[in-house]
Amino acid sequence: MKLHTVRTYKSAEPLAREDQLAWKLAAVATDPVAVEADVIEMIGNRIIDNAAVAAASVARGPIRSARAQALGHQAARGAAVFGLPPDVKVSPEWAAWANGVAVRELDFHDTFLAADYSHPGDNIPPILAVAQAKGLDGAALVRGIAAGYEIQVDLVKGLCLHEHKIDHIAHLGPSAAGGIGALLGLSTEVTYQAIQQALHVTTTTRQSRKGEISTWKAYAPAFAGKMAIEAVDRAMRGEGAPSPAYEGEDGFIAWLLSGPAHSYQVPLPEPGEPKRAILDTYTKEYSAEYQSQALIDLAKRMGPKVGDFGDVESILIKTSHHTHYVIGTGASDPQKMDPKASRETLDHSIMYIFAVALQDGGWHHARSYAPERAQRPDTVDLWHKISTEEDPAWTARYHAKGSDKAFGGKVIIKMKDGRSIVDELGVADAHPAGARPFARPQYIEKFRTLAEGIVERAEQDRFIGLVERLPLLSAAEVAQLNFIVPAERLGAAAPAGIF
Repeated sequence: MKLHTVRTYKSAEPLAREDQLAWKLAAVATDPVAVEADVIEMIGNRIIDNAAVAAASVARGPIRSARAQALGHQAARGAAVFGLPPDVKVSPEWAAWANGVAVRELDFHDTFLAADYSHPGDNIPPILAVAQAKGLDGAALVRGIAAGYEIQVDLVKGLCLHEHKIDHIAHLGPSAAGGIGALLGLSTEVTYQAIQQALHVTTTTRQSRKGEISTWKAYAPAFAGKMAIEAVDRAMRGEGAPSPAYEGEDGFIAWLLSGPAHSYQVPLPEPGEPKRAILDTYTKEYSAEYQSQALIDLAKRMGPKVGDFGDVESILIKTSHHTHYVIGTGASDPQKMDPKASRETLDHSIMYIFAVALQDGGWHHARSYAPERAQRPDTVDLWHKISTEEDPAWTARYHAKGSDKAFGGKVIIKMKDGRSIVDELGVADAHPAGARPFARPQYIEKFRTLAEGIVERAEQDRFIGLVERLPLLSAAEVAQLNFIVPAERLGAAAPAGIF
């Protein structure tokens, strides 16, 4: 890997295309290096992971709405939509939209945290949709997904968005565009233009994950994937984009990040170096914000030591800056303490999550968010005794390299009788460095658990069988890389709209 310095340039300063970040990202995407076996294995794991959470959410309101919108754009040379039969195809950007919402709705797929946040699995729906629409095989799909993950992870390592209140989909648009460029075998020039346009049109504010969080939280990554497909299509037709998108005098860094006086360091593979960034990412065992994963495991461990939860005086979670200010009391969001808050808001309240996990000894993607669960008086009482505090040591571990990197915290439970119960955990049990790291059997188990009662067992087997042969799949088999759900399990028809 090589670190690349990225800063603002005045219009009068020469900056060759080859020195621009968007070009360098495009060069990484279009470098035809072979995808290594362990990377292919993990790509398969994440395709299964995405399908698992999509199956669990397929009848939820936001997914029904997105699917209905997509069905207004059916196309003979289209892509598949989760849950629908193979003869139903929609234009790829709309397949990416519908499938992206299904993948993102439960906040239950993979994550990568560094200078910024990300869910790199959001790259898969747009890349797969284009592969299906263009009749590409498994080898091309693997190449595209490896590139999408690489670009996303490298951007997340180098450019912090959240401190400027920019939503993390600003890294997803460029990574999906780069992944699609790799998938299609496009030139560096075309991919460069697509990456720039995707950045330009997917830069939005973090209000989508602040205050009263709405269903747009699930739609935002799908929007980025949809825009990436449109950006690539336009670039393939010979059209350009705002340039230089990152370094321009009126560009991304100058006005939306730290400004002309600041420079960033973005790590990228050297030419010929394999794209292995997906191996730095990790999935979720629980349907909640990633920074709560280790703390849920910790709550499961601490709960039996508490006894009567009514005897708790207070609970303090000492954790990283990110956890405290995004999902903790440092966010200063009263909604995070509101028993009538939306599922999306509760998902971003570590106070709520820890209280429920402590009482229940676990976490369920549906029951743990049910209104009757959130409004249970004893839970509300316990929940409102919980606060968070930034601990510089945990912030340092959040940003550390290698085995020192951690996303958990230290919990101090003070009892009314004066006792204190104290414990800490750095990484979730399912993390690659955790007590029970996920591998292919765990991904399959997650899929089967979440698909139970929704996707028929034979259909589950068919889908898993395709993933097991991923790099060898024919174009016809890639087109079948989807799962079908009986119509009566897809939920009621969505309200009417324009399409």
